[in-house]
Amino acid sequence: MSSRRSTVIAGSLVTASFSVVMILSCTASADDQGPGSSKGGKVMDKAPAGVELTTFLPSKISVDNSTKKTAITATVKNQGSKDSGKIQLLVVGFDGLTVKNVEGCSAIAENSLPKGSNSGFSCPIDNLAAGKSKSYAVDATYDLSKTGKICLPVQSGDGKKTYWQQGPVPFGTNNPSPNAPATPLLLGTDNKPVAPGGETELPKTGVGRDVLPLGAAGAALVAAGAAGLWWSTRRPVGPLRPRG
Repeated sequence: MSSRRSTVIAGSLVTASFSVVMILSCTASADDQGPGSSKGGKVMDKAPAGVELTTFLPSKISVDNSTKKTAITATVKNQGSKDSGKIQLLVVGFDGLTVKNVEGCSAIAENSLPKGSNSGFSCPIDNLAAGKSKSYAVDATYDLSKTGKICLPVQSGDGKKTYWQQGPVPFGTNNPSPNAPATPLLLGTDNKPVAPGGETELPKTGVGRDVLPLGAAGAALVAAGAAGLWWSTRRPVGPLRPRG
């Protein structure tokens, strides 16, 4: 083998290796969740004076088309001027979006899940100081043949009041890409699943929902027409109404 040919081959190998390293590095460090959004959120019960609680979800997530896995960051923030005291954040999945784990939180028992949900976790917070926020890493799967929604209620420590509730708000896309490595989904967008034969259908879901209070027997999710389900505000997590 000539010296010139050896040099060309070696140079090609270096270039190929460099390309692989660049691809792997970009894949490992990619964080495409975008800015946080409180879209689909609403104040429920009145919070203590000086306490203003809200939640944020990423504006964009990405679903691995081979594993159906996705990662979501759920954030709760006290935008008020006083500490919150004991509160709890709930992370609840619906339809094609199933919450598999929330770091530092406990799974809600299956027989205590709100009606219409498929999974949920409870995250107790001893206190959230004024102006501070706390974020949780949410591991989930998303069946792209369905719609998918998530709900983030923020309750008092004993679960008797719900100060804020985001959702159930959808993640979805109007441009499915089943042959791509991953499918990007946008918050507040109805998913347009890929149907057999390549046809698509657009389910009638969305962010525009009204809360229906249930009075003293509340603390379950109720149907709000065809638009979705909302968390009520009167019972702690423990005795949530069983499904069915």
